[in-house]
Amino acid sequence: MKFRLLYLALITSILNFSCNTQTIPLYVGTYTDGDSEGIYKLDFNTKTGELGKLELALKINNPSFISYTPNKKNIYAVGEGELSAINALKVNTDGSLTLLNTVTSNGKGPCHVSVNEKGNKAVVSNYGGGNVSVYNLNNDGRLNEAFQVFDHNTENQKARAHSAQFHKDDLFVSDLGRNAMYQYKLKNENYQLKSETIVEMLGNPGPRHFALTKDGQNIYIINEYAGSITSVKRTADGFKKIDEDSTLDASYTGNNSCADIHLSKDERFLYGSNRGENSIAVFERNKETGTINKIQNISVHGDWPRNFTLDPSGEFLLVANQKSNNISVFSIDSKNGTLSFIYDVKVPTPVCLLF
Repeated sequence: MKFRLLYLALITSILNFSCNTQTIPLYVGTYTDGDSEGIYKLDFNTKTGELGKLELALKINNPSFISYTPNKKNIYAVGEGELSAINALKVNTDGSLTLLNTVTSNGKGPCHVSVNEKGNKAVVSNYGGGNVSVYNLNNDGRLNEAFQVFDHNTENQKARAHSAQFHKDDLFVSDLGRNAMYQYKLKNENYQLKSETIVEMLGNPGPRHFALTKDGQNIYIINEYAGSITSVKRTADGFKKIDEDSTLDASYTGNNSCADIHLSKDERFLYGSNRGENSIAVFERNKETGTINKIQNISVHGDWPRNFTLDPSGEFLLVANQKSNNISVFSIDSKNGTLSFIYDVKVPTPVCLLF
């Protein structure tokens, strides 16, 4: 009987331990012109919000943006350096990364990469080149050379492609230089331009990144120069702008450059980062109309929040503060979406976070 009680106690202890130590890897893209050597990994506890020891996952040049395949067996990293490359990486069982192959991004300053839902295509945005390149992915994760390259430069306007995302048969591209959101449609295995801009972007707002709802009915564009979010809704005839909201606190009067934007898991809340005000702006989203209403501006406890992410549980938000070399961790209130700062950890030049 005594042995049985000890056995049950041991099993209970093991089960409690496993429930309280649900860790997943967080990969960190960086700039390597300082102390950083490449892509780093930290284990993240989804129950407590704790980050583990910082480890170098792969030594590689300027992996300033990184993206998973849907099965998380591969990561694609831009090489924002002299080579202007896109790198295919294998995720090893121990969390380290192995370089599979490297191909050209076909333009200067690759700054963003994303993968489609099927995991067989990737798109890279070249900020310096003003173009985007689309790639087929092999079953082993390796990259083929780009099968399409879209150049958005004109004689009178310099393009600054800053991000691109797939949604089913759509490919959307945000162009900060030409103040446009391009829409391409997949037809006969190739993408064809459907619209040079899905909505008119007045003035010089500088559309940078954007977030799409799962059904593709709403797009939220964060504008680097204007310090605003443009809310867009799909209609029978295309798209229309339904809202325009400032990301800044009413009392802030300094310079600012918006950067990243994400929806919460349940799509009830929207988050955007301000570089300058150094804050995360929190918005409540009306799921019926698609409009948003700002409810919080909170300090990132660092400098220059270039990128941020929500963990898979939806209970934490983590911010990569480029200039202050730290990652800040926030808890998310599940009822009202607001953030509370927990703590931060030192990481060299973090600019992209990937769960």
